[in-house]
Amino acid sequence: MKILIIGGNGTIGKKVSSHFSENHEVLIAGRSAGDYIVDLTDIESIRKLLAAIPSLDSIICIAGEAKWDDFKDLSEEDYYIGIKSKLMGQVNLVRVGQDYLKSKGSITLSTGILADDPVVKTTSAAMVNGALHSFVKAVALEIENELRVNVVSLGVVEDAYKKYKHFFPGHNPISMKKAVNAYVRSVEGKGNGEIIRIYE
Repeated sequence: MKILIIGGNGTIGKKVSSHFSENHEVLIAGRSAGDYIVDLTDIESIRKLLAAIPSLDSIICIAGEAKWDDFKDLSEEDYYIGIKSKLMGQVNLVRVGQDYLKSKGSITLSTGILADDPVVKTTSAAMVNGALHSFVKAVALEIENELRVNVVSLGVVEDAYKKYKHFFPGHNPISMKKAVNAYVRSVEGKGNGEIIRIYE
């Protein structure tokens, strides 16, 4: 398969890219580095990216940002950071991607445990993650050309746990192998409209 991984140079993205590279052709896109540059907040940037890569079998997105801050300090513009980047960036990836993927291809989005188990300072991020879960379940009912759309929702992964553990007291870090396998399940499995939760 030819697989495009957006965010393939990140903490999780590197491990996912390395795994799929063993048996598939992997192309990496990122905001500032990779085989291709893309800005998820700009639908024209997404169109330009996908138009440049013919015959794609699968798209994986492990990118997108949202503002973390105390609820009392979040402005309306702070919410729009996550809405424009992580939410609409990934929604637009599906909207545009459906026109470029080969029949029976797949799109895998990424969220996280905050959709189901939020912690302090994550009002905006949790909102975006929850919206993506609902989007994936709904779009799977309508997307054409036998395409599949799933979302991987991970807990805090081992490689990032030290940096973020103060936000997640009592949470168990997720092994990188489990994280990678969640993406394998989405891409190489047959599921559609699934929220692939790996929280422990």
